[in-house]
Amino acid sequence: MNTINEMTIREKICHIIFETETKAGKRFDVVLLWLILFSVLVVMLESVPEIGSEHIGVFILIEWYLTLIFSAEYFLRIWSSPKPLKYIFSFWGLIDLMSILPTYLSLIFPVYHYLLVVRIFRLLRVFRILKLARFNAEAKVLVEALKSSLHKIVIFLLAVIAIVVFIGTIMYVVEGAKEEFTSIPQSIYWAIVTVTTVGYGDMVPHTVFGKFISSIAMILGYAIIAVPTGIVTVEMSKSSLKTKKCLHCQYKNEIDAKFCNSCGIFFETDI
Repeated sequence: MNTINEMTIREKICHIIFETETKAGKRFDVVLLWLILFSVLVVMLESVPEIGSEHIGVFILIEWYLTLIFSAEYFLRIWSSPKPLKYIFSFWGLIDLMSILPTYLSLIFPVYHYLLVVRIFRLLRVFRILKLARFNAEAKVLVEALKSSLHKIVIFLLAVIAIVVFIGTIMYVVEGAKEEFTSIPQSIYWAIVTVTTVGYGDMVPHTVFGKFISSIAMILGYAIIAVPTGIVTVEMSKSSLKTKKCLHCQYKNEIDAKFCNSCGIFFETDI
């Protein structure tokens, strides 16, 4: 009897934590959302010397309070998940772990010599901001679009690398070591800065031919910036067009919907 009650509680917690259809699940997500935003704000304020040094005790207390809450959430997710190992090694599972681990790691380095290491660990708390994407349906569409366009983007980046290596090598030959272009890697750095339209201005071509090549690189940069945007946009459009039709009322729902938005029927299998 105890096992049945325990499984019932476990299923309820799983439904609240992992699902957002219920009122309790929505409330849980909203509370967690504000806690994440508050914790990130605390990290930012703590990094300000005038505020962090003056209120160090308050920040430590708040941090441990938030860490215990996120730790409880993390272990509840593991305990209530139907497949705990799958959650632990999933992307969100690793993000959840990274959001609480730095505070506990700081206990291992209490000596002042390791103060810098502790600070690095504590700054890793900003990983909590990545948890916000879990509450945004549009973020899922973006992630799926990035996954679908990954192969095209990789090929595009390889082409860009080939272009900047080529332009950088030409600029090294044209400008020569007497100017700022002292080596091919240095020239490639200039090509990357120019093609991406950043333009630091620390390296400037002086010859007429060098200025001509830099003009081509700058014009080429605008086209290069537009390509990955177009690739991802097309994939996002494809993702938004994917629907799941209800066999009962023929209503077209989102592809990941578990219930029909029209008649409320439960999708036992993908339709």
